[in-house]
Amino acid sequence: MRVEVPGRGTLTVEHVLLDYNGTLAAGGRLSEEVARLLRELAERVDVRVLSADTYGTVDRELERHGLSDSVRVERVSGDERRRKGEVVLELGPERCAAVGNGANDELMLRHAALGVCVLGPEGAYTGTLLAADVVVTRPEDALNLLLNPNALKATLRC
Repeated sequence: MRVEVPGRGTLTVEHVLLDYNGTLAAGGRLSEEVARLLRELAERVDVRVLSADTYGTVDRELERHGLSDSVRVERVSGDERRRKGEVVLELGPERCAAVGNGANDELMLRHAALGVCVLGPEGAYTGTLLAADVVVTRPEDALNLLLNPNALKATLRC
């Protein structure tokens, strides 16, 4: 995905890194709409879920929605905040977009070329909110923004 953003230059996203619980999923479950949007996004870029899998449902939910082959799951444990940030650095921050809401997502959003904070029912950690380039209220909005370069351009232009 390439987006020319007036006043900011070119944003090239090859990898989208997503937090799972509280960002994409509620109570460990994906909605049909989020699953549909993930499927569409995975046809365009590398999509990875970075999760400690609090509810133990991420693999089952991706399989239930037919996403097991198109969305990669990377388990993070221990210092989740540091590990999520490291994944961005390993992939190349200039090629990553990150979506999250919790304290353990802050470095992931801060390092990525594009950070999107989802301010949903669980709320969002202030540090993660401040690390974001864009704030949305629902996971569907975050995924739609990534799927619509013109909306992204309109939001980010200087």
